[in-house]
Amino acid sequence: METINIGILGYGVVGAGVAKLLKLKKQLLISRIGAVLNLKAIADIDITTDRGVDLGTTTLVSDANVIIDDPKIDIIVETIGGETLARQFILKSLENKKHVITANKALLANFGNDLVKAAGKNQVDLAFEASCGGCMPIIKSLRESLVVNDIKSMSAILNGTCNYILTKISKDGSDFEDALKQAQELGYAEAEPSLDIDGFDTAHKLAILNSLAHGMEINLKDIHVEGIRNITPVDIEFAKDFGYTIKLLAIGKIHEDHVEARVHPTMISGSNPLSHVDESMNAIAIDADATGQIMLYGHGAGMMPTASAVLSDIADIARNIISGTKRRVPILGYPEDNIKSIPILPMAELYTRYYLRFEAQDHPGVLSKISGVLGENNISIKSVHQKGRKSNGKVPVVMITHLAKEAWVQRALKQISKTDSIVGDPVVIRIEEIVQE
Repeated sequence: METINIGILGYGVVGAGVAKLLKLKKQLLISRIGAVLNLKAIADIDITTDRGVDLGTTTLVSDANVIIDDPKIDIIVETIGGETLARQFILKSLENKKHVITANKALLANFGNDLVKAAGKNQVDLAFEASCGGCMPIIKSLRESLVVNDIKSMSAILNGTCNYILTKISKDGSDFEDALKQAQELGYAEAEPSLDIDGFDTAHKLAILNSLAHGMEINLKDIHVEGIRNITPVDIEFAKDFGYTIKLLAIGKIHEDHVEARVHPTMISGSNPLSHVDESMNAIAIDADATGQIMLYGHGAGMMPTASAVLSDIADIARNIISGTKRRVPILGYPEDNIKSIPILPMAELYTRYYLRFEAQDHPGVLSKISGVLGENNISIKSVHQKGRKSNGKVPVVMITHLAKEAWVQRALKQISKTDSIVGDPVVIRIEEIVQE
């Protein structure tokens, strides 16, 4: 029986999970693949700490180049993370004609186009199922299962840290800092959580998914990104009053000559299945022309869910090796010559509905002033809600708009903020739903 040798770069949580599954599921993998998947070596700067995995004959080395330069190793699994060493190691592995698997979404979002070209030049595979959504098979679905579909839109919860925090604020009434602390204590959030809570981790994933969905170059820099730091229990309560839930969404939509791509807190109605995705879970809703709407749901992170996704890539490449094929499925779902540069819609050009909250002085005529400025900027108000007088004399005024252009809303808010009647910055949350207007 053919043996396929595998090397892992990085022996942290994900690397240990991959090693564990390769060892525990050895017989199952042999029966399903028809070859032995042999974990030949693991590289990590710390080779003394016990990760709780019985490695058997697997060699532990401190120098990644030992694995990259080993002519007997067929597949390299990169689990180091970061964008410097990981990039160098992946490029060298590709140049050495080795197939590479990575879960490194930040690296792919920033340098994926270069890595795809390097894989093409060397005629090897680059796989990354674990980079977006953990164990959810998003990559395979877009690249293979939905191959005959034009992808009209994608809406996704792709960061378990943010989803956990928003769930705690919504369900338990926690404030942001307390919810973040709970997420850190449970291991959902890093000690330095900016990448997650400021929306960048989600944007990395959306950049990759856009490319797979639309045959476009990976474009991270033009995606609009906002995080969840400013979401308060007050806004979540108002959202409930209007029948909405607040989630950090990655939204991608195809138009005739551009792609709409944005990450920000979003109000969605209770009829939207994503509104019921709570705690640290991830989900993506895809609207495609042939299939209609489909949804994937699962753990977006964690040792075993992520390792499972990595193993699915290992199995795909192993089957290619056994059958004497390679690069059977294009890395980004389209042959590289067919990948296009498709512009992303500038945020100022977006049309959607808005939740606007103002902290107003409790003076006569304040509401008419706000409404007047909105009207002067072509913004039509669907509903107004004023809830409870505060002891300091300020009252929250909440408005839901009809469809409006982002540029109009931002211009109006600047004008309203300059009036003496408004205290602090207005809160803006976009609403995502199909509206007949």
